[in-house]
This record gives sequence, structure tokens and C-alpha cells, in this order.
Amino acid sequence: MDSLRNRLLFWLITLIVTVLIALGLLLGQLLKQFYAETMNKRMEKEAKALAILLENEPLGRIGADLHDMGDELSSRITVLDRNEQVRFDSGRIAAISDEDHERIIRTILRKQQFPRFSVIEKANDVYYYIAPYGRGPERDGYVVLSTPTSSLKKVNQQIWGVLISSLGMALVVMIALVFKIANQYMRPIEAATKAAFELEKGNYAARVPDGEYKEAGMLVRSINRLARNLQEMSRAREIQTDRLHTLIENVGSALLFIDHRGHVHLLNRTFQTYFHLEPSACLYRPYADVLPYRDVVRLIDDIFITETPIRRQMRLTVGIERKHFDVYGAPIIGTNAEWKGIVVVFHDITELKRLEQIRKDFVANVSHELKTPVTSIRGFAETLLDGAMKDEAALEHFLTIILKESERLQTLVEELLDLSKIEQHGFQLQLEDVDIAQVIAEAAAVFRQKAAEKQIDLHIESPSGLVIRGDRNRMKQILLNLLANALAYTPERGNVAVWAEETDGEVLIHVKDTGIGIEEHEIPRIFERFYRVDKARSRNSGGTGLGLSIVKHLVEAHRGYITVASEVGRGTEFTIHFPKPER
Repeated sequence: MDSLRNRLLFWLITLIVTVLIALGLLLGQLLKQFYAETMNKRMEKEAKALAILLENEPLGRIGADLHDMGDELSSRITVLDRNEQVRFDSGRIAAISDEDHERIIRTILRKQQFPRFSVIEKANDVYYYIAPYGRGPERDGYVVLSTPTSSLKKVNQQIWGVLISSLGMALVVMIALVFKIANQYMRPIEAATKAAFELEKGNYAARVPDGEYKEAGMLVRSINRLARNLQEMSRAREIQTDRLHTLIENVGSALLFIDHRGHVHLLNRTFQTYFHLEPSACLYRPYADVLPYRDVVRLIDDIFITETPIRRQMRLTVGIERKHFDVYGAPIIGTNAEWKGIVVVFHDITELKRLEQIRKDFVANVSHELKTPVTSIRGFAETLLDGAMKDEAALEHFLTIILKESERLQTLVEELLDLSKIEQHGFQLQLEDVDIAQVIAEAAAVFRQKAAEKQIDLHIESPSGLVIRGDRNRMKQILLNLLANALAYTPERGNVAVWAEETDGEVLIHVKDTGIGIEEHEIPRIFERFYRVDKARSRNSGGTGLGLSIVKHLVEAHRGYITVASEVGRGTEFTIHFPKPER
């Protein structure tokens, strides 16, 4: 803004100075010409008067008078005869010799032809005025009046002195007025312009300082009212934007907005998390080039074509996972039927689908698991009632099978009840400091005989003093289930190892076998209820298919987690991660 005022002052002062200089030059030239013309007319009248005097009086009689007239007129009077010979000369009055004086006169006479008029010329800073005199058509001679230009120069200097002083004073007064006007009108304009620039940048807190602005006060007040209104509107918009941004970013469903041109305009954090897409690679690009799922692209195409909401369930592959989504897309129509774009919402129903499938599998598996022992018990009971009870050997064999199937049935029911109890919301652990080495030793002792029968090397190892905060009985139950599976799926002369170790923030318990192993695609499902890797072998071994599900729930109840590493034909390793107790 200072540059604006400086430029304005510079151009105003430049204009004033230019006008004054031009006016001074014009006035000086006019005054100079006026004085020169006045002087010429005076010399003309004086020369003609002398010519008339010479025509009426002889030169000898008026010689003394001519000397007096030359002194009075501050001029040199020279009289020439018709042959251009000097007959009278009043004497020099300038720094010009007599020879030069005569030479100048003859030079002027040779240039001019005098019928009956006079001539004036300037030579060597002296004005020469020559007028012929004589009666009749023949001239008697010439009268020459020469006057130095010093008086004209003096007058010219006086004229320029007056012009410079007067115009200089006028310049000072005008510059003072310009500064006063500039300060009076430019200061509020500068302040208003600065405030306008700040408003343009988004600084709605900018104001024009209060002051006596007179005519510019209305502009200042208008700028301040505009700033206040913009600040209030900006604050309301920011609040609304923050609310909308918070809602969009934290909504549990993935949200995608596509503008009327078909370009991706917005995607929320949930969408990025679900589909592992970066905003920089998606925003402001066509949706068909961004979305890797043809089903979603077709849904959006249908919405663009039909301009109606569409809802579909889709199964999409995200990375190595398959997820189920309930996808809802709707067109956004503004006022006056203006097409704004499309909003697409993705509800992740993978867990619902999984739970639904688990429920179906659970019902089918429970029915199947219960049906097998009940059918066996009923079949052998009917066989006994049909007369086989009279055969003592058959009776004992059948009763043994019935007892075994009833025990299996009882175990299944107990594990179902145990799993149900663990999954209940109010389930609590009896927490205490548990020595890991002692729990591993107790669990391994249960299976020593079974391991010896299969000639399996059961090796345990744990550093002494390794303690975690947990439920002793439940931790023992975890190890019993894992060891039971390891022994069941490990062939004869195999190896089963249990050991514990300590890391920076965790206590790890490893259960490793050299059994049949687990296919990679089956690992995510082994903790499901009734899921079996080798269904025939696990059923023959008396397993219920609930052991690993119970293990997973108990580990999570201890705020830990379990990982699995397996290779088909080489064995499996389960690793339980327990957090270290706080000291």
C-alpha cells in the first residue's frame, strides 16, 4: 500500500512540476517576445523620428542635439549619406569598435534594398535599426540607431526570477496540498485495502482501525461489517464442516462419493482401511480406473443409467481375504433436478455371514456328533434286548461299547457346556501368580503314559521362576488340549515338545509336534467349533472338535493370543502369547 501512495504522490508531483515548468517556459517566452516587440517598436519610432528630423533640419545644425538624444535614448546614432559614408556618429556605447560598427552597418545594407521601409537586425549583442530618410523618390541617406541588448537580458532575467519564485511557491503549496489530500483520503483506503487483502487470504479477523476518516468512513465501516459477517459465516461453516468430516471419517461403514463427471471425489477412512486404497491414487480420477471390483463398477454404472437407488450384497476379495458387503448406492439430486453425483455405502457383513455359517455348522455338527453315540447306544441296546444279553461274552462287549459311547457323549456335553460358560459375558478367571514350569510339568505328566504307548518323545523345558498372572486350572486346560491334539496327530516314534520363553513384553509357550501338519488354507478355520483337519482320525481318537475353540477363548480371556505355524507332513507349532504381569 505504501507503494500505491508513493506512486500516486510521485505522479501527482510529476504532473504538477511538468505543468509548472511548461507554464513557466510559455510565460517566459511570451514575456520575452512581448518585451522584444516593444523594444523594436520603440526603436522603430525613434529611428523614424530621427529620419523626419534630418529631413527637416540640416545635419550641421542638429549635430549637438543628436548627441544629446543618443545619450538620452542609451543608443548610438549614426547618419550615413546616400553613398553610405558616415556623416555623423554619436560615439560607441557597447564593446564594438568603430570599424566593426561600420562593417556591420554595410553588411546589413548590402542584404537589404530600401524602398521606403526600415530594417532591424541583431549583431554582436546589439540591435541595429536602419531607416532611410530624404524627400522625394531619392533618399538622402540613412539613419542608424543601435542599442545594446543588455537591457533586454536584464529584463529577461528579472522575468525568469519572478516566474521561478512565483512558480516555486506555487509548487510548494500544491505539493503540501497533495500530501494533505493523500494522507486524508489514501490512509483509510490503504487500511481498507490491507483489510481486504487479509480477507482474501482467509483472515476474517482483520479489521480497519477506527479513526476520523470523514468521506472514507462509509468504506471503512462497510469493510468492517463485511469482515464480521465473513468471520461469523466462516466460523459456522468450520463447525459444520468439522461435524460432517468427523461423521464421515468415523462412521463404521465405508463411504465413497462420486461426482457428476464420474470422478472419485471423497472416500473416508473406513473405505481406505477396508480396501487398502490411498486417497492420492484415487481422488479426482474416474471410478472405473480406481475401483478394482467389477461388481461395484457395474452397480455404479446401473445407478448412473437408472438414476435410482440400488442395493446389493457382494463378496469381494480384499488381499487374501474374502469379505461380504451389503452395498447401497444412491444418486444425489440437488435443487432444480441438478445431478450432483452418487454416494455408495459399504456395510461389512463378513462377521454376520461368518456367524450365520458357524450357527449352521454348529447345529449340523452338534446334531451329527450327538447322533453317532446315541445311535450306537440305541443299536447295541436293541441288540441286547433281542437276546444277545444271554451271551455273556457279547453282553460284556456290547456294554463296554455302550459305556464308551456314553462317556463320549458325556464329554461332548461337558465341553459344550464349558465352551458356553467361557463365552458368557460374566465369565471370570481366578487370577493368581502361576509358575509356567509347574503347569507345563503337570500337563505333560497326564500324557506320559499315552506318549510311551505310541513311542513318542515328549520333551518339556521351561526356565524356573517364569511367572504370569492367570487362572492356573484354565491354563492347564489349554496345555492339556494342545498336548492331546499333538499326540493324537503325531505318528509313532514322533516328537512332541513343550517349552516356554520370555521376551521383552510377553511370555511365550510353544507346543510343537512332528505330526501330519495342517494345510495353509485350513489354518484360519481350525479354531472353529467341530472343525477337524483329519475328520476320520480325530473321531476315532475320541476328539469332539471343540478343544481348539476352547483354547482360543481361554487364551483371549487371559488377554493373550495364539499363533500357528504348520507344514504338511512335518508338523505343527502352536505359540501362546501371554502379556507379562505388571510389577
